[in-house]
Amino acid sequence: MKIFCVGRNYVAHAKELGNEVSDEPIVFMKPKSALLQAHTPFYYPEFTNELHYECELVLRISKNGKYIQDRFASKYYDAVTVGIDFTARDIQTELKEKGLPWEKAKAWDNSAVIGKWIPLPNIKNKKDINFCLYKNKELVQQGNSGLMINNFDKVVAYISNYFSVNIGDLVFTGTPAGVGECVVGDELEAFIEDDSLLSLEIK
Repeated sequence: MKIFCVGRNYVAHAKELGNEVSDEPIVFMKPKSALLQAHTPFYYPEFTNELHYECELVLRISKNGKYIQDRFASKYYDAVTVGIDFTARDIQTELKEKGLPWEKAKAWDNSAVIGKWIPLPNIKNKKDINFCLYKNKELVQQGNSGLMINNFDKVVAYISNYFSVNIGDLVFTGTPAGVGECVVGDELEAFIEDDSLLSLEIK
């Protein structure tokens, strides 16, 4: 199982971090060990002093494919949920300044958290999915799939030009503006529309 992640897929988020908006999707990966298993606590990692949440819509790949065309891409994923791409921002900033890869900041164990899956047939319009994140019951992030620079189909098709997609792979589709820091004791809860799909406490 592979975890694909798309960076800077919302204009406002790229701007809030001082990044340029790319002409094509920015893709990085997390290993299988990055996925927090169900009913497992999330612990603040000891190697960072600036842990950030990034709430995203996540797709579940349901069919093996390679070199997928945009118009067929929707046949390759069957469910959506909300997830958190946890980032060691201090480490990422240091690595970016040195022109080095981001893995230490993005791909560590348990850095990818996902909620309960919603089958795509249960979604009225995948181009109009509202999602949000609350920290300690205060709204901190909200987004809509219609605001993505690259929509679901474009993202899946683009990834498949470089990597085979396989059943069970996950695609984190990018975070909207509002990313921020979390500390031990914070409670995070993420929604798609009015459905609470993910909740955790930082331990």
